[in-house]
Amino acid sequence: MKEEIIDSLKEISGADWVVSDLSQMGSYLYDETEAKLRPTACEDCVVVKPSSAEEIAKIVTYANKELVPIMVRGGGTGIVAGAIPLKPSIVVSLERLNKNIEIDEDNLMITVDAGVTLEELMAKLADNEKLFFPIHPGDEGAQIGGMIVTNAGGVNAVRHGIMRQHVKALEVVLPTGELVKLGGKLIKNNMGFDLMQLMIGGEGALGIVTKATLKLYPKSKYSGTLVISFDTKEEAASFVPKILQEGIVPLAIEYIERPIALEVAKHLGKTWPAKKGNVDIMIILNEATEDILYGKCEELVSLSEKYRAVDSLIAETTKDQRNILEIRSNVLTAYQETIAEGLDIAVPTSFVPNIIDDLNRIAKKYGTYTLCNGHIGDGNIHNFVFLEDGKVPDYIDDMRAEFYAAALSYGGTCTAEHGTGRLRKQYMSLQFGEREIAIMQGIKKVFDPNGILNSGVIVD
Repeated sequence: MKEEIIDSLKEISGADWVVSDLSQMGSYLYDETEAKLRPTACEDCVVVKPSSAEEIAKIVTYANKELVPIMVRGGGTGIVAGAIPLKPSIVVSLERLNKNIEIDEDNLMITVDAGVTLEELMAKLADNEKLFFPIHPGDEGAQIGGMIVTNAGGVNAVRHGIMRQHVKALEVVLPTGELVKLGGKLIKNNMGFDLMQLMIGGEGALGIVTKATLKLYPKSKYSGTLVISFDTKEEAASFVPKILQEGIVPLAIEYIERPIALEVAKHLGKTWPAKKGNVDIMIILNEATEDILYGKCEELVSLSEKYRAVDSLIAETTKDQRNILEIRSNVLTAYQETIAEGLDIAVPTSFVPNIIDDLNRIAKKYGTYTLCNGHIGDGNIHNFVFLEDGKVPDYIDDMRAEFYAAALSYGGTCTAEHGTGRLRKQYMSLQFGEREIAIMQGIKKVFDPNGILNSGVIVD
């Protein structure tokens, strides 16, 4: 990296906030993408840690003038190689953009700097008796800006949807250096093209989010967790649409195959409470009164018995609920050393039984197996591609393509929440036609004429 570039960044953000020593920079070059699958980062980079949107605008303006690529880094929790620089770059870390969190109770909104972590946001709202924010992608080290540009999901999507449903306003530094404000604290806003929506899920390729206003929701005081067990995958998956058809909308409906639950529990030194059956449906309820909570629990247990459930249990105490959720939330952690990748396809919920059958059939075709878990209430299934003798199997690209093709045949998607990044980009043509991809490339060109921002993410 040229010394004049490093010196210019020091002039903008201060010498203490510019890192060019590789021994101190290594952790900024990779995200959580599986080590055996991720591309090798370019080490000829410099990290800068600006403290304001204005500093970021100056950095981007300078990078445009010098035609130096920029890679934006949030919490580094992504797993599709979306934050790994592949060419000499300025790595812009947003970790210092974490000073401001402002709750607006009257409008049920909160405005935060992009570098605020989910953990910090939740801690701020823990002191508020009235309001909460529902999106939780699993890693509380994720930054809010990163959650927005990746359109984060998580377990609560059945009732509350994903990140896109909760973003009301953004402050953004465009790839050409301008600082703009999009959206507002409005329920209705119908003026012009909605540029804010392009930023949400844009994976940082169209702009750097520096501040966001998010919707908040009234807290419900009573929660409970049900674990309903079935003998077969088909019976478990087929039960889920019946829940929603009855007009019951839980906070979350999760699918977990018993071998996974037992392995994760063992890994954590815990015990999975369900004993009968082979597959479990975990249902999290969050209600305004205790009577409503217990009424819905009874209704769900009764309904499950009609659809061949073999057992059910209710976790009423906070401790028991936390135990179950912790096991469910640490699936990837427990399998980290044995999997090449965890996929995140999604299909319309009515086709979940079909796609689970297809995933198992395709894996068997390649002489291997897959295990499934996921957010079944919104059709999002995570399944594993396992390592073979500690190595990524040579058939991984072909098998992934078949997994994706199966999902697309039901009107699904290759990625429900992890994003495109660089790992999924090679499969874009499976889901989109040439004209659709050309439009995306055109949008990138309009926003980023010099192609400096998060180059190679989503589109070339």
